[in-house]
Amino acid sequence: MYKSLIASFSFLLMISCAEKKSDKNFVLTGNIKGLKKGTLYIQRVKDTVLVAIDTITINGDSHFASEFDLESPEMLYLFLDRGVTNSLDNNIPFFAEKGKMNIETTLDFFTADAKITGSKNQELYDEYKKVVSRYVDQNLDLAEKKFKAFQNKKEDEVLKIDEEQKGVQKRKYLYTTNFAVNHGDYEVAPYVTLAEIYDINLKYLDTIQKRMSPKVAQSLYGKKLNAYIAERKKQGQ
Repeated sequence: MYKSLIASFSFLLMISCAEKKSDKNFVLTGNIKGLKKGTLYIQRVKDTVLVAIDTITINGDSHFASEFDLESPEMLYLFLDRGVTNSLDNNIPFFAEKGKMNIETTLDFFTADAKITGSKNQELYDEYKKVVSRYVDQNLDLAEKKFKAFQNKKEDEVLKIDEEQKGVQKRKYLYTTNFAVNHGDYEVAPYVTLAEIYDINLKYLDTIQKRMSPKVAQSLYGKKLNAYIAERKKQGQ
């Protein structure tokens, strides 16, 4: 019995030693099915350009991991350097927040197949993109129709389609505003405001600003939104 207890204790000790706990507040893991060789870069936007936070070399094993300290929830980017071929499908945006996140995808459809888990902001952003994509598709369809009407010199039809496009844009702005107002407890609210509707009327920006929680107001994007609104008011816009 005693020997059995010692053996069990030794086994548990080995397990605990093997499970190394990270001293960083953000851990990203993932797998890119089909990738045998390449380089991954985790990037962030700094002064309007993407800069690398971490570099991961893939050589045989398609799994990857990275850890670093994250001061505030932030939109980061997982960029794949394929080495041999160039592709537009090489950058996955993900809304990072403190804790553990995971990205599962494939080499063939790197962006389209991406499944991102572990972030509430990412979950909400996915919900937002799903709805907004409908407005984007509608606008593309209208743009195609307008081009054909322009080629056929149908000026009245071009003007009509212009008005339809304005309606689509208005609905997109309204949805984004409501989304930001309804999710003021999450950093995704000021992010989509700055990224999608920065030029909206100030009264709507004021409403979004007032609905941000104190925590979100002190986040990276919360501070940027506050500064942006202050600057617009200063300029009388």
